Amino acid sequence: FFPLQSQLSQALNGLSDRAKEAKEFLVQLRNMVQQIQENSVEFEACLVAQCDALIDALNRRKAQLLARVNKEHEHKLKVVRDQISHCTVKLRQTTGLMEYCLEVIKENDPSGFLQISDALIRRVHLTEDQWGKGTLTPRMTTDFDLNLDNAPLLQSIHQLDFVQMKVSSPVPAPPILQLEECCTHNNSATLSWKQPPLSTVQVEGYILELDDGNGGQFREVYVGKETMCTVDGLHFNSTYSARVKAFNKSGVSPYSKTLVLQTSEDTQSEEQTLPFPVPLERSQLRRMSPFSSTLNLQPSFPGRSYFELRSSPHQLSLHSSLQSLNSAVAWFSFDPSSAHADIIFSNDNLTVTCNSYDDRVVLGKTGFSKGLHYWELSIDRYDNHPDPAFGVARIDVLKDAMLGKDDKAWAMYVDNNRSWFMHNNSHTNRTEGGITKGATVGVLLDLTRRTLTFSINEDQQGPVAFENLEGLFFPAVSLNRNVQV
Repeated sequence: FFPLQSQLSQALNGLSDRAKEAKEFLVQLRNMVQQIQENSVEFEACLVAQCDALIDALNRRKAQLLARVNKEHEHKLKVVRDQISHCTVKLRQTTGLMEYCLEVIKENDPSGFLQISDALIRRVHLTEDQWGKGTLTPRMTTDFDLNLDNAPLLQSIHQLDFVQMKVSSPVPAPPILQLEECCTHNNSATLSWKQPPLSTVQVEGYILELDDGNGGQFREVYVGKETMCTVDGLHFNSTYSARVKAFNKSGVSPYSKTLVLQTSEDTQSEEQTLPFPVPLERSQLRRMSPFSSTLNLQPSFPGRSYFELRSSPHQLSLHSSLQSLNSAVAWFSFDPSSAHADIIFSNDNLTVTCNSYDDRVVLGKTGFSKGLHYWELSIDRYDNHPDPAFGVARIDVLKDAMLGKDDKAWAMYVDNNRSWFMHNNSHTNRTEGGITKGATVGVLLDLTRRTLTFSINEDQQGPVAFENLEGLFFPAVSLNRNVQV
């Protein structure tokens, strides 16, 4: 009897332990219910916020696209209305000539008729020829050559789903800057980097950061998979600090060592070797290898961009903003790689003309995004008929039309008597005074005041041409075969 009691007592103790564990487990499950409800509310709020952000981005993009459509609409209306006005005037002139001819035919005086008949016949033929040169062909189509490619976005929306969290992998190691491939040239800097040789962690991309050239905060200038990048439009004669870091799904690596580099400060085109080791010293870098694989490399207008201008009583408005600057000259040339195929280069790419009667565009190699820049162009050949244009442009400006026809160029076009400013095919500020062979056209790009001003033979031509300029600008010219610059 007693042994059985002892066994039952031991069994009850074990069962009591299980019951106690079960009660604790139930408390844990009830807490999980509460935690699941709280996590669900938090997760739903996060999901709604993410979807709302996508909707906001789509609405902003919709507004931008609608603005482009409206811009195209206004452009088409302007072209058609201009053609209507032009055609109406020509039709009125033609109708008047016809009525006059009918009255002359009715004239009974043969001698009077013979005196004017030859001239009148020539005038009729000339007017008829003018109508036959495409005048009755619309200059603009009614169709909107815009097609919204929304298929990739729709596919992405349909594929939008949750990603199961996985066990995290380690973050990448800090990249190593390859000093022998880093360099500066004029106001561009090229940097190259790599992963440590023994690193096996997968890298999805890199983030390159530069400061403002005055020891200010770093900012991202490139994010992507490439391991070499050229940054254009920096200040001349400035010291920049650069650093790079790698990233993958697990996070971001620490920064590489900081490299300090110096942009060009004088007329010397030679590049100097980089001293080793890399400590934070002011140094110019030397290009050691070709950069055909660099990302964002803008081939850096044959001529000079210089801050130091000649004294002239006619140039006060051009020079006043330059007087406080240190003198510096940066040599650069016209860029064959980005020019229209009809452009002809000579004199080590310092001289250009064209083999077409149509206007063609050529850019300079160096782009500017900061500071004050002035350059001059000499008119080597001009026959008083074409309208060459001078100014600045984005790298993707139209190359087969006069400079200023699109929204990516700001220009002054000029003949032998007068000039106009033009941007986005809008002509403004007609000014008397033109160019001849041997004339000099000056371009003053003030990116501190965000203005563009022109001069002809050292006299300012018209008022300040353009204001509120911002971004990266390249010197630019458009010309045809009757002009050489």
